[in-house]
Amino acid sequence: MTVDREQVLRAAAALLSRKGSATMDEVARAAGIGRATLHRHFAGRDTLVRALEDYGLRELETAISAARLDEDSAADALRRLVAESERCAPLFAFLVTENQLFEGEDVHEGWQRADRRIVALVKRGQEEGVFRIDLTAVWIAEALFGLISSAAWAIQSGRIAARDYTFMITELLLGGVTRRSVEK
Repeated sequence: MTVDREQVLRAAAALLSRKGSATMDEVARAAGIGRATLHRHFAGRDTLVRALEDYGLRELETAISAARLDEDSAADALRRLVAESERCAPLFAFLVTENQLFEGEDVHEGWQRADRRIVALVKRGQEEGVFRIDLTAVWIAEALFGLISSAAWAIQSGRIAARDYTFMITELLLGGVTRRSVEK
């Protein structure tokens, strides 16, 4: 039987984004394969998580590209980015949490690429006079990552409706980072 590695990763991502503590046995069952087959492809949880990181970062980079960050206003591009991120948000949330286990190791270049592109978007918004300049672009990008993760977890737990994902994130983030004129 030929195992579709991408299908196994999709099944693992779906399970682990809902249940981060799932065992390799549970991952194998979710993927419809035996544990031995899973271990032939992924020697252990760390190997699986690294493969999921590659997969998740490809998905995030696809969302970033689809959002066309260089078009229109920075606020509009940010709204598109949040909308495009919805599909990969649960996996992204899992990876943000899981990557704490790899602290001190080399950071995956994909994280750095995604971060650079989002920070550049925020800086553009600051230069346009739309986003606050008293908050660093790095901090605003981190806040976005946190909101994406929090929304994914809240949706998975049934505490908020999936249809509200983009609205909730963009309203909260833009409400906090939008530059307001100062009255004298």
